[in-house]
Amino acid sequence: MGKRIIAQNRGKGTPTYTAPSHKYKADIKLLPFKEGETIQAKVIDVQHDPVRNGPVALVELADGKKEYVLAVEGIGIGDTIYAGDNVPLAPGNTTYLKNIPEGTPICNVENKPGDRGRFARSSGTFAMIIAKEMDKILVQLPSGKQKWLSPLCKAMIGVVAGGGRTDKPFMKAGKKYHKMKSKAAKWPRVRGVAMCAVYHPFGGGKHQHVGRPKTVSRNAPPGRKVGSIAARRTGIRR
Repeated sequence: MGKRIIAQNRGKGTPTYTAPSHKYKADIKLLPFKEGETIQAKVIDVQHDPVRNGPVALVELADGKKEYVLAVEGIGIGDTIYAGDNVPLAPGNTTYLKNIPEGTPICNVENKPGDRGRFARSSGTFAMIIAKEMDKILVQLPSGKQKWLSPLCKAMIGVVAGGGRTDKPFMKAGKKYHKMKSKAAKWPRVRGVAMCAVYHPFGGGKHQHVGRPKTVSRNAPPGRKVGSIAARRTGIRR
């Protein structure tokens, strides 16, 4: 008898695929502010968060409350950042998209007003405002995709710190192992075609080939749900 494939094990929820959330600093969000108000926070520390690729900044608000925010390039310990409707256009400040001019690098952009940040959060990434209309703003995301957002969505000005991370090679398998382990990713992963037939739908045969259509139904059972799941089309786009 074979064993469960990775897709089945991950869905079951075993410790191998459970993120070590007890090590995480906090849920990194934008500083909350109401329309018409401006709050300020002082950066008191820049720390590493195991769940994130870039550093995070610990800030202290005027009332003594402490929050974690994304660290952007250009801010350091002792700096003051602002969040509100009328703030300087400086790295680390947070305001509405309607107040940010076109071509300004932004990060931690909201998808809907009030969700406190969804896009451009990884190290070295940023989004950019392309065009503005009366009731919507066109933002180019780090992937290159352009998305219309509400003018009342908030964003942080600047580029997320930690850029150039992907330029440095891992050099050792152990480095890659610990990096993947902190994100609850199974590594290394064996290719399905390299397995026995009892362990994976693509396994078996005299040489490594799939041997069957890779496109499967959305309603396929978990043990068969590998390859191109519910693909609209396959093949080279011509």
